[in-house]
Amino acid sequence: MIAIIDYDAGNLKSVEKALNFLEEETCVTRDRDIILSANKVILPGVGSFGDAMEKLKKYELINTINDVCDKNIPFLGICLGLQLLFKDSDESKGVSGLGILDGSILRIPDKAGLKIPHIGWNSIDIKPDGRIFKEIENNSYVYFVHSYYLKANDENIVKATTDYSTNIHASIEKGNIFACQFHPEKSGDIGLKILENFARL
Repeated sequence: MIAIIDYDAGNLKSVEKALNFLEEETCVTRDRDIILSANKVILPGVGSFGDAMEKLKKYELINTINDVCDKNIPFLGICLGLQLLFKDSDESKGVSGLGILDGSILRIPDKAGLKIPHIGWNSIDIKPDGRIFKEIENNSYVYFVHSYYLKANDENIVKATTDYSTNIHASIEKGNIFACQFHPEKSGDIGLKILENFARL
């Protein structure tokens, strides 16, 4: 069973729908026992970094997420769910993130001819050892919606990048922790394959 963490963030239903299309058993929940008994856990999210951390605190999910990571349960952060794994964000100064991984969440720099937020399809440069990118061709297109991006401190955890005004760390992997800045649930067949790869870890 794949637990989808419910903390009142948007986009939970589209993730659930994509996994159900893949015939995966899912549960949208904030119940600690259910989350810790799941085979896989997903933290989706759209919205602001600060609001999201407040909701995770409100529903007492921070320790639960840390315990998922410590128990070696495969964990996937999507979009805001990726950003929350890091210690802070330019979007919400003074707000501490989960701090599970090292890196900075920065605002995408302004650049002539490019709109922020970055909304749309971009190709990703995939490293060959990314487990959730198994059997996916390099430079495949996926769907992004974001104004802030990850710059990881450890380049070794970065498994896909894209260029939009700057070099964006689009996906990371460290042990049992996986995360995508883009939305696999909105990225057509490529995205479904990514979710399938995660489900089969």
